[in-house]
Amino acid sequence: MIAIIAYLVIINIAAFAMMGDDKARAARRNGRTRRIPERRLLGVSALGGSLGGWLAMRVFRHKTKHAAFAFGLPVMAVIHAVLAVALFRYLLEA
Repeated sequence: MIAIIAYLVIINIAAFAMMGDDKARAARRNGRTRRIPERRLLGVSALGGSLGGWLAMRVFRHKTKHAAFAFGLPVMAVIHAVLAVALFRYLLEA
């Protein structure tokens, strides 16, 4: 169970950091800095980092007008929360 918690903490920190880094790259706006693809940001969020991605979206005010982020990340966060509660209940009963 500790490994699962560690994974979720690490993946959420990674999602938060990636969103912050992408916001910084977007703010620079010179042609030399490559942005982080939306597919990668959403992928990390889908792998369990949805809460970190959603918090970063709010903190950095980044990707707030993109439907995939504005609606997708909160929905993913709810799904991940339900799955986490179910998994922890299952593991505690075993």
